[in-house]
Amino acid sequence: MPQKDPCQKQACGIQKCLQANNYMESKCQAVIQELRKCCAQYPKGRSRVCSGFEKEEEENLTLKSASK
Repeated sequence: MPQKDPCQKQACGIQKCLQANNYMESKCQAVIQELRKCCAQYPKGRSRVCSGFEKEEEENLTLKSASK
C-alpha cells in the first residue's frame, strides 16, 4: 500500500481556494504558503505534490549561478 503524501491536505486546500476564488492565485497566497511550509519539512522527493516547488527552486538556483 503506497504511503499517503504528507502534503496532500495542503495541496487540496490550494485547489479548493483557487476554485472558490475564480483561479486568482493572489487570493490564495496564505494557502500556498502553508504548502511551502509543509514541503520544507520533508526531504526532496518525499512529497509528490511538492515537486513543482522543488523544480522552481532548482531553476532559481540555476539562474542565480548563471548570472554570476
